[in-house]
Amino acid sequence: MASTQSTARILLYTATADYRHDSIPTAINMLQATGPSIHVQFDATEDKSKFTDENLSNYDAVMFVHNTGEVLDDSGKAALQNYFNLGGNFVAVHAASDALRTTQFYGNEVGAFFDYHPPIQNATVDVINPSHPSTRMLPSQWSVTDEMYNFKSDPRSVGAVVVLSANESSYTDPGPRKFNQGTPHPTAWYQEHGAGVQTEMGGIPGRSFYTSLGHLNETWMDELFMAHVTGGITWALQSNTTKVFNPNAMVGNAAQSTASSSTTGSAAESGLTSSPSQTKAASSGTSRIPCPLWFQYLLLLTAACVLYVAWII
Repeated sequence: MASTQSTARILLYTATADYRHDSIPTAINMLQATGPSIHVQFDATEDKSKFTDENLSNYDAVMFVHNTGEVLDDSGKAALQNYFNLGGNFVAVHAASDALRTTQFYGNEVGAFFDYHPPIQNATVDVINPSHPSTRMLPSQWSVTDEMYNFKSDPRSVGAVVVLSANESSYTDPGPRKFNQGTPHPTAWYQEHGAGVQTEMGGIPGRSFYTSLGHLNETWMDELFMAHVTGGITWALQSNTTKVFNPNAMVGNAAQSTASSSTTGSAAESGLTSSPSQTKAASSGTSRIPCPLWFQYLLLLTAACVLYVAWII
């Protein structure tokens, strides 16, 4: 296997059908600029026609950033559902929890749908899972300027593990809250097994990560926030359900898979080499077996007899 990490491909989707965040271009630029350092190629698009079985099969993850409303048609939703069933990973940021509001498998894969938020303000976010790659770089109490999202359900009800929680004593929220989102207040979470998968039909769940932070341009230019997001991305990619780390997976960037290295490359790394004749035989699929000397003489004698008989006749 190759010793260098392969490059994962992520389809970065930023289409909107409702409110549009002006930080979308900044988010795309920051993710694409950071991509090489985390071995990720971000293919940004707002074209819903990219959501086909054939195209999605090339990606190790799909990432929704700031999407709102009905950003996919029925065929695109079906392709996304199939992608999740085949082990595809998912990452979603901020308003992505307000997209496809009546599509339950999508809401399950995100973890919960957005309900409302109070005005943007300074707030404290508590790290409640400091060992996760998306939080291990953060202070235990992280001061942010953002929208503190409330949700229509508790993401823990679909198996999510909350890593960040909004400290409700640090900001003002006039409400009213109509839904039970659980305690502590969920702000970011992960799913080891994405809940949008149809496991009853044999689906293979990949990983899912969601953070509700990311409203402002300044947020995307913040080093800690980018470390938080990219930590979630790299964690999701390590599901071992896509080709970037598993050549036998059904979706992912096959061309860059570490485990799909050629035999020649593997031999070179292990110090094993082949002679030119061995290489030629291997490439032709045949090998030569030495012929004994006595057998060569017998063949010559037989040929001479045949020629003599033919001359007499």
